[in-house]
Amino acid sequence: MRTLISILVANALFMSGQALAAPNDVQNETQKITELKQQLADITEQLDDLNNRVDKTERHTSLDRLEITGDFRTKAHSLHFQDVVWSPAMKVNFNDFGAKAMSGAFGMPNDLNSPLGKMMQANPDLAAAFQNGMLQGVMPYVLAPKSVQDIDNDIYYTTRLRLNLKAKVWDNVSFAGRLSMFKNWGDSTGVQVFDSWRSFTMDGTSSGNTSGDWLRVERAYFDWKKINGSEFYLSIGRRPSTYGPPSHYRENELRGGTPSGHLVNFNFDGATLGYNLGEITGVEGQVVRFCYGQGFESQWGNGEMFGDIVTKDTHLGGFNIDAINDGTNFLQFTLFGAKDVNDGFKGTMAFPTQLAGIFAPTMYQDMQKFDNFNFVTRVQPSGVIGDMYLGGIGFAREEANDIKWFASLGWTRAEPNGNAGMFGGMLSDAIFEAELNSTGTEIIMVPKTSDDSDTKDGYGIYVGVQIPAPYGKFGLEYNYGSKYWTPFTQAQDDPIGSKLATRGHVAEAYYIFDINPKMFIKLAGLYYDYEYTGSGTPVGAPQKIDDVLAGSAYSMLPVVDTAFDMNASLTINF
Repeated sequence: MRTLISILVANALFMSGQALAAPNDVQNETQKITELKQQLADITEQLDDLNNRVDKTERHTSLDRLEITGDFRTKAHSLHFQDVVWSPAMKVNFNDFGAKAMSGAFGMPNDLNSPLGKMMQANPDLAAAFQNGMLQGVMPYVLAPKSVQDIDNDIYYTTRLRLNLKAKVWDNVSFAGRLSMFKNWGDSTGVQVFDSWRSFTMDGTSSGNTSGDWLRVERAYFDWKKINGSEFYLSIGRRPSTYGPPSHYRENELRGGTPSGHLVNFNFDGATLGYNLGEITGVEGQVVRFCYGQGFESQWGNGEMFGDIVTKDTHLGGFNIDAINDGTNFLQFTLFGAKDVNDGFKGTMAFPTQLAGIFAPTMYQDMQKFDNFNFVTRVQPSGVIGDMYLGGIGFAREEANDIKWFASLGWTRAEPNGNAGMFGGMLSDAIFEAELNSTGTEIIMVPKTSDDSDTKDGYGIYVGVQIPAPYGKFGLEYNYGSKYWTPFTQAQDDPIGSKLATRGHVAEAYYIFDINPKMFIKLAGLYYDYEYTGSGTPVGAPQKIDDVLAGSAYSMLPVVDTAFDMNASLTINF
């Protein structure tokens, strides 16, 4: 464009030179020069305007290839936990222990240097009970005295940044992605001390757990629509499987994920084959989808060597159907299964000092010298514990007066196979048996089987309403989960734990102040009343919280009776 301007200016100057050379009087010459100068100025102004418009078009065309939007949220929580109890124990087959001890497999009990003598010397209560014949059958072996306390974290800040990427690849092909940073103030270690199942970073929950000041790929997938002119579409990649309906209302955003947020808020890689059924039935927004994914890779990059594999790949598959989605009414059905579920995921964690004192006494001798140190370790599951199935139906309606309400019913089924790791089998506890270590110098407890392999069904309900209010909107929500309720919502970023995974009751109230169409303040309060342990994990038998507090039941990890979260956040969309 600048070259074109230069040529036109040069031509104008040439013409003005010719005019000066003409044999006319001075007045005519002056008038012609003035006219030519004005013409040159007009041409230059028009070309500058054209150049600016072309530059904007070129820039717009270039930027259209990749559209970047996002949101920024800063949030302050006041977290309070009542009756946090830690009462660890393991179920031991003492009949097996007694038979091995009587046979001399562990050495003589009166020999203080034998494995059995060392164990009895280190555990005098266990020795007395064993000698008095009180240890028979499968009984709890208490690992540490019960402790109960209240915990208050008066102020806890977090920052979340999400960058949305969109690109039009072709007329019917597009790419979408989301990069996320989620951190609490003053911490970018990315590793938490393992005190609950949500406290170690793993693939499926990396977007919902505070990690550090780096961006993670939360989503990355393509959509291929109108395949061969049909109503079929295909999508492959890291799935949009978080913040689905109706959980998006409390986030004050549009539908964020495909599956029901009551059942799934979990990152995974996979594919979706869908069909816009509404083009045939005439029902607006009616879509049928078959979804497939992989939740765990058992061979590549794991901690097992030379093909000595005891875990299996976890595959997910099922249907997600939007029966109605007309902008006013939304009706969704979900049904899928997870085959070959293992007793955990790959991840990293800081090993708790308290557990080291129980399970790693040799290492604990050195750890006591540095009581503010925790060693970071990579963890992975120890074996396959069974299959799981999830299903649900959800309905939401947005009234003409801007009132929004919803109700969702969810179902989960666990089918254990009888296997168990250190923390248990599928919704069952592990039964340990005593064995000698590889050097024959110490008695160790090894999980051998689960205490229950029966099929277990759980259910959850989730209801809520959002109504217009001065300067914004007001919302109320309630959810309940039964004893065996086990949805895949662990990536929900509630710091106390995914409220929708709770085995018990959760009530939430919030007020959203709309500052402008791109900015809002949210004030909220959540109250958790747990009924059973193990919310958010299929590993281990759920124990009644009241029984753990009373000392008649045990839990390897700390459990909470009640908790509440008062929080305020400021969110900006850009």
